[in-house]
Amino acid sequence: MQEKTRTAAASFDAGAVTPPKAAKRPVTSVHHGIEKADDYAWLRADNWQEVMRDPARLAADIRAHLEAENAYQAALMADTAELQKLLLAEMRGRIKEDDSSVPMRDGPWAYGVRYALGGEHPHFVRVPADGGAEDVLLDGDAEAAGKGYFRLGGAGHSPDHRLLSWAFDDKGSEFYTVRFRDMATGTDLADIVTDTSGGGVFSRDGSAFVYTRFDDNHRPSQLFLHRIGDGGADRLIYEEKDTGLFLGAGKTQSGNWIVFSVHDHESSQAWLVPADRPDAEPRLIAARRDRVEYSVDEGDGTLYILTNRDGARDFKIMTAPAAAPEPENWRELIAHKPGRLILDHAVFKRHMARLEREDGLPRIVITRLADHAEHAIAFDEEAYSLGLGGAYEFDTDVIRFTYSSMTTPTETFEYDMETRERRLIKSQEVPSGHDPDDYVTRRVFAPAEDGEVVPVTVLYRRDTPLDGSAPCLLYGYGAYGITIPAAFNTNCLSLADRGFVYAIAHIRGGKDKGYAWYEAGKRERKANTFSDFIAAADHLIDAGFTSKGRIVAQGGSAGGLVMGAVANMAPRLFAGIIAEVPFVDVLNTMLDDSLPLTPPEWPEWGNPIAAKADYETIAAWSPYDNVRAQPYPPVMAIAGLTDPRVTYWEPAKWVARLREHQAGAAPIMLKTHMEAGHAGSPGRFARLEEIAFSYAFALKAVGLAERHGAA
Repeated sequence: MQEKTRTAAASFDAGAVTPPKAAKRPVTSVHHGIEKADDYAWLRADNWQEVMRDPARLAADIRAHLEAENAYQAALMADTAELQKLLLAEMRGRIKEDDSSVPMRDGPWAYGVRYALGGEHPHFVRVPADGGAEDVLLDGDAEAAGKGYFRLGGAGHSPDHRLLSWAFDDKGSEFYTVRFRDMATGTDLADIVTDTSGGGVFSRDGSAFVYTRFDDNHRPSQLFLHRIGDGGADRLIYEEKDTGLFLGAGKTQSGNWIVFSVHDHESSQAWLVPADRPDAEPRLIAARRDRVEYSVDEGDGTLYILTNRDGARDFKIMTAPAAAPEPENWRELIAHKPGRLILDHAVFKRHMARLEREDGLPRIVITRLADHAEHAIAFDEEAYSLGLGGAYEFDTDVIRFTYSSMTTPTETFEYDMETRERRLIKSQEVPSGHDPDDYVTRRVFAPAEDGEVVPVTVLYRRDTPLDGSAPCLLYGYGAYGITIPAAFNTNCLSLADRGFVYAIAHIRGGKDKGYAWYEAGKRERKANTFSDFIAAADHLIDAGFTSKGRIVAQGGSAGGLVMGAVANMAPRLFAGIIAEVPFVDVLNTMLDDSLPLTPPEWPEWGNPIAAKADYETIAAWSPYDNVRAQPYPPVMAIAGLTDPRVTYWEPAKWVARLREHQAGAAPIMLKTHMEAGHAGSPGRFARLEEIAFSYAFALKAVGLAERHGAA
């Protein structure tokens, strides 16, 4: 029998607590002759750069408002405290607390990661490749001890196996500090590199380190060479003056070359530096051209270039001599095939592996370099996720890849590219138990309003009735060409086990159906992303998976933008909205070129400073600017005070405006992490607490919280 549930508004006793009321302090701006007033602009701290580095510098009136918002949502969610504990215990019970990777060989050593029982942070370890005792190179829990916030960034060993570079962020602002550890003694050297992106690469002999440094506006704009133990000033290799470009560095699989590049969301440019001469003059591969991207790997003096040059929308692979990398020397190796999107490639001594997607599903293709013979690694499930793990070594025939689906825990395989032997080396353990046969994964297709079809991946318990009675959590992202994989997620089982249908809408703006799917969800066509999400919801209703007013929508960052847009466009479809670090104040942010990501983001959203058409396009859908008097469902917005990607004031302003225009009884809530940034809490179990909070909100929104553990 269908369980009777309360309405979303009735689930929250919003009348028992008075919500904060943000003061109105209008600020007026004029662009292209269009006047725009912003009543809540004061929530943007004038000293936001200082706040990123030291949250205590936040102005008192802004802090008081954020704390009042936190108190309000805490009061409304207080009755879910026991439910949150129950959800947390379930999710934690599905994690092997002392989990570890299978160490990967690199010459005399094999390197891996493991966790301690109850530990929040990874431990980086190595063992002799031919067997022997484990060395703990870095204990993340020990490094985090006593710190209010701590997140480990990149960690990597030098080619001579002498040093470990490791990075940490202790503010949540993503300004990483890099240290260098002598792996034989376990002690850190005196060298300290600050304000980095967290990554970097060693020179071939391990005596130098190349890294990217952020400027005060959190833009990776300078590439430096640090000489280990030298004590002198780091040498500037390259500085990017264009504030619209990201700068980064990596290394080819062969270890012969350091590659650094600048890029935005639709163009790129890269240089080669010999790894044994990191202070040599960089050699340009190809000058940046509008809407042309490329990335490179190298083997035995040949570059393998993944590019969309010359109209190859879904990418092709070219070759060129490393000694003469200019485009006139490029030759086609893997031709462009429309609808087959090549995502990545890695080059080894005798083979090349590439990850591609066709018909919405991934596969790995192996090419033997001697004769260009190919074969593919693929699976038969209706929806699944595949990851190319690669290898540390260059002269090897054995690589790793991972496989999972919404019902199948992650499996790690070693694969011999020559013999095609596949060996399972690790299966994800679910200590509390998991039977894949208890669940069903499906891929359904929602008709969009313009005739396209939107893939939707669906997970539910086999005994869930598909008569419209089930609640649904519908997740979406839809930006930057990022595809949300149909991967195993132990957390969402807590909703499925309570009768939820868990669904992922593969909306335009991602690359789920090729590069054209991405292009159809950006700039002047961005509205497709939002209408696709609504189409997915409508289809799930029409197909009997759920019903109107029983769907909780969830998205974060650019997916939070989707949440803001659909809340304005179709609020009655949803029982609740979970918007995590939501990018909702798009027009104001794209008009503020001092913010960290604004200039690099113009190719994705448009430049409203330079073009009136872009201004009007963004203004037509920007969630903050389109809030209007209508009944909104319950909204839970989640922010991070030191978030450099989606600044805290975006959700704070949005919530204030939503509450001002709310014509219904449902509460609008904001939870701000006062000591965290874009990714929330850094520890693995602390992060589970945040997921348990969001899921408790979802259960409360559909009126099921009391039955499943709330007071």
